Amino acid sequence: MIRILIATDAWHPQVNGVVQTLNALAGAALPLGAAITFLTPDQFATVALPAYREIRLAIPDPRAVTARMREASIDAVHIATEGPIGLMARAICRRNAIPFTTSFHTRFPDYIAARLPIPQRWAKIWTWAWLRRFHAPASTVMAATPSLARELAGRGFRNVGLWPRGVDTARFRPHHGIDLGLPRPIFLTVGRLAVEKNLAAFLGLDLPGSKVVVGDGPAHAELKQRHPDVTFLGARRGEALAAVYAAADVFVFPSRTDTFGLVMLEALASGVPVAAFPVPGPQDVIGDAPIGALDEDLRVACLRALTIPRAACRAHACRMTWTESARCFLQHIHIAGRPARNASAQDRGLRAEGLSKTHA
Repeated sequence: MIRILIATDAWHPQVNGVVQTLNALAGAALPLGAAITFLTPDQFATVALPAYREIRLAIPDPRAVTARMREASIDAVHIATEGPIGLMARAICRRNAIPFTTSFHTRFPDYIAARLPIPQRWAKIWTWAWLRRFHAPASTVMAATPSLARELAGRGFRNVGLWPRGVDTARFRPHHGIDLGLPRPIFLTVGRLAVEKNLAAFLGLDLPGSKVVVGDGPAHAELKQRHPDVTFLGARRGEALAAVYAAADVFVFPSRTDTFGLVMLEALASGVPVAAFPVPGPQDVIGDAPIGALDEDLRVACLRALTIPRAACRAHACRMTWTESARCFLQHIHIAGRPARNASAQDRGLRAEGLSKTHA
């Protein structure tokens, strides 16, 4: 059994694509011979992120992180986020000459440009430069989609590799959804309620039927006040979330900045077509497949999506599994298909220097 440590600043109780991806990865990797341990904020003291108090930033102790890495008997290290925990794990790996991989989940340059009172051009230039430095030592920088991989390579990131995503088709399925008691058609969006998600582009549309929002976040109260005609259901998880997906007629994804958008796959697995802008993320998920409508006029995309057969959406999503996603992840850290027995961390190219133990 191969042991992998993933350092992540995104963790429960956060509800986002990074947390969902990492949890799904751990479950799918185990049958493939890889046990994943996480280094997460709940293991340290934390402080609330300014202007986004729902997210807490860890204050990691270098000695505690080193001890946890040693106790985990790790064979490989993956750094999932660029926050305090990711920075600490990166520093320890570099100091001890331990190879590591990283993944690029969030377009921080776009988010920071949207939030800080400085010129957007400079905010993006500085943030992209910092991200390049952060990921530069990684043996592989994993990107969720081909377009993101090309963008990162074009921005000077080295050793970029593709790590696709999957969806739980057993949970998200086109069963009989709950009765929301709303006029049809139902246009649904799911995700964090924050300025970078561009929700106003959807909520302000003149559409027939009903608009429904699932999720929570710093913009919740303001959006609910501005759009009294919209039904806000709050955060939903598990089967409760799956039932809402199945009750919808169209899933609307208004974000222009997401690197992927797992919620689109969840909607498609539920047999719900997607309406979105023609930007990276939706273009990678939808492409030319007859499962969604992409248009710079989001209202046009929403109405066109109403005509798309639900069966086609479900069939498309069923081709994207978490098992294949995990297999690709393992290939990138050079352990897929390699037996754990009779192979030490040193044999895998890890100069552990006290952080990894040899497995018999």
